[in-house]
Order: sequence, then C-alpha cells, then structure tokens
Amino acid sequence: MIRRQARLRREYLYRKGLEEQERATAERKAALKTAVEDGKKIPTELKKDAVSLQKQMDMDGAADTTLNSVDDEYLYAGVKDPKLVLTTSRNPSSRLKQFTKEVRLILPNCQRLNRGHFVVKDLVEACKSNDVTDLIILHEHRGVPDGIVICHLPYGPTAYFSLSNVVMRHDIPNVGPVQEIYPHLVFHNFTTKLGKRVESILKHLFPVPKDSSKRVMSFVNSEDYISFRHHMWNGPNSNIELSEVGPRFEMKLYEIKQGTLEQNHVNTEWKLRPFMNTARKRYFIGDEETDS
Repeated sequence: MIRRQARLRREYLYRKGLEEQERATAERKAALKTAVEDGKKIPTELKKDAVSLQKQMDMDGAADTTLNSVDDEYLYAGVKDPKLVLTTSRNPSSRLKQFTKEVRLILPNCQRLNRGHFVVKDLVEACKSNDVTDLIILHEHRGVPDGIVICHLPYGPTAYFSLSNVVMRHDIPNVGPVQEIYPHLVFHNFTTKLGKRVESILKHLFPVPKDSSKRVMSFVNSEDYISFRHHMWNGPNSNIELSEVGPRFEMKLYEIKQGTLEQNHVNTEWKLRPFMNTARKRYFIGDEETDS
C-alpha cells in the first residue's frame, strides 16, 4: 500500500509538471498569435521558436490543449458524492465543540471525529484508507473559532482560511430548523483565477442537489472576505420567504498548498504575504465591489 501511494504521488507530480510545461507553451503561442494578428514585430524571445510554434498552432487548430490539474484533483466530482471528515485541534473548548456540531450540519455526508491524541499524519492516512475525499480541521483561539483548514485527499490541495465574526445558531434571533437535504450553492464575486480556484475547493465539499431542494448556502466575496450564510426558503415562486438557519461567519484565505496536510515540503500555490496588505484596493479573489 505504501509503495502504491508513493507511485501514485509520483504520477500526480509528473502530471503537474506537464501542466506547467503546457501552460508555458500556451502562453508563448498566445503571444506569437497576438503579434501576427496585430502586425507587430515578433518578440525577441520567440524568434528562435516562431516557426515550430506556428506549426503546432496550425496542427492544434481551435482546440485547447492545455492541461488542468483541477480536472484531475476532482476527477469524480459530481459522479460520486464527497465523503468528509470533520475534526478540531487538540483539547477543544465547549464553544468549538458546539461550532463543530453546527458545521457538521452544514456539510452533507460529513462525519465528526473527536481529535483525541491523533497526530496529523495518522489522521490523514486513516482518511486515505477509508476513501475520504476531504479532511476539515477547525481551530480556535481562547474559545473563539478562528481558523479552518480544508485538505483534499489523496493529493491535495490544502486551503487555509481564517474565521471571523462567528455567530452560532442559538445566537441568531428567530432561527429556523435545519434540514439535512443537499443544498444549492451561490457564489458571488469569485472572478479571478485565484477566485475560481477557491470556488472549486469550496463547491466540491457538497454533493449535487435535487432541483426540489429548498436549502441554499451563499458564499459572497467582498474585499477578499468570504461571507457564509445558510438559509431555507418557502413559498411559491412569486412570494419566497427566506429564513436563516445559521451559523454565519466570514472566511479569509491566506494560503493554498499543492500537497496534503501532513506534507511539509510541498509547493505553495498561493500565500498572503505581508507586503500585499499595503495596497488597500488590491483584491485577489474577486473584483472591487461598487455600490449600485
């Protein structure tokens, strides 16, 4: 089993390397095509390979030959329902335990696991052996939930989010009952390449819902803060009433790694650096929101 996992990991890394090569070639082809169509001078770095690139473009035609690791990481998304495991950091407080129970109600096909004395490596290996698709770990600071880690198995990626403004179900006035049917998802303002990546990580935690489902979950991005809301709706099409069932919180992405949680020496796909905070109107997940 260990040799098989190592072999599969090498094959995955090989496909990732091919993806980087294909992306670089596609960028060179696009630059050459733009220069030819606009009647401009071919860039100096492309002059040596211009003829071979043009032949490849003629053979490719209009087909998109670039690889996409998202298709490989979420190969069976939509075909097979995700299988999730939810746990916490060690020695969780009573408030974090309550928040974990409420997050488990949000995620269908999710099993809550007491952390105990499990180390991360053993936890990930146990999830892989049981065909778990995603491992989710909640963190806290002085009894306040402040972080969530989403690790897609078996090869990654692993996304790290900070949590803020967490409101439990019992703190929401006139909260309605929770139904554990598969929800519809609403994603707003995930327009950049990184935003599409975050959207794919979040949406593949949920199975495909039925059209008759009256449960909806919203992920609304504003200034790189992702606001989560959970509602049930009732009534005819002309008069729909929304009732919030909670919980509610805000997430902020600060890192995406290409490997799994127990791997230390993996490539960092994206990370929020200190110098990025100096540009106040620079957003990475979506466009700037304008008041209308």
